[in-house]
Amino acid sequence: MPSAGAVVTRIAFTASERPEAQEARARLAARYGDVAVEAAEVIVALGGDGFMLECFHDYMACGLPVYGMNRGSVGFLMNDYEEERLEERIAAAERAVIHPLRMTAHDVHGETHVALAINEVSLLRQTRQTAKLRISIDGKLRLSELSCDGALVSTPAGSTAYNLSAHGPIIPLHARVLALTPISAFRPRRWRGALLAHTAKVTFEILEAAKRPVSAVADNIEVRDVVTVHVAEHREVALNMLFDEGHSLEERVLAEQFSA
Repeated sequence: MPSAGAVVTRIAFTASERPEAQEARARLAARYGDVAVEAAEVIVALGGDGFMLECFHDYMACGLPVYGMNRGSVGFLMNDYEEERLEERIAAAERAVIHPLRMTAHDVHGETHVALAINEVSLLRQTRQTAKLRISIDGKLRLSELSCDGALVSTPAGSTAYNLSAHGPIIPLHARVLALTPISAFRPRRWRGALLAHTAKVTFEILEAAKRPVSAVADNIEVRDVVTVHVAEHREVALNMLFDEGHSLEERVLAEQFSA
């Protein structure tokens, strides 16, 4: 991993399937070179926010920092696309360290599924029937029955994504808390969720699972017909995201709280 301020010369480019992303990769690779991930100092991801998350999942084990450039639609996690001075921009970039969530889901067939989520772990009803969830924190029952479309646990980095759309709080990146947010809560109707210490271990039990099936989703990995789901921060994994100087993820999260 390159030190702060060091000029990066070994770049691995990766791009989404969008034509504009593929075209950008070809131009940048011709200009700066393109090495294999195993030989790289940094990964440059070309696409949108979804592709940035996909890139982290694909290359999580290598521990390389990822510098994204927007060739997609939203681009909250991406830097502006410019072909000039790429090596200098990466050298001056500000680093954000993200710890993902670890989801352990048990389904009705007795199988266990483990997945990591950078943004959030979501529980969602699978049919027209309202989901009924029981929620415990660190082994202590906190909500005996939540009737809802679902619920989610979000990292600070993911708090401006699905969590915000579900009316959850925006969390400063270094706040060391997680958001527990209901999705269309019916009863208790006034419950708006909770802020939890980043060390909290959240357990969801699905009530009447046969009648009211629920799926669990860790970013883009879905497990259907779950009966219990455990969610906790996975501190052993640290993901490094690079942002242009003056446009850090912390600044973006703060600015989002003042946007109209």
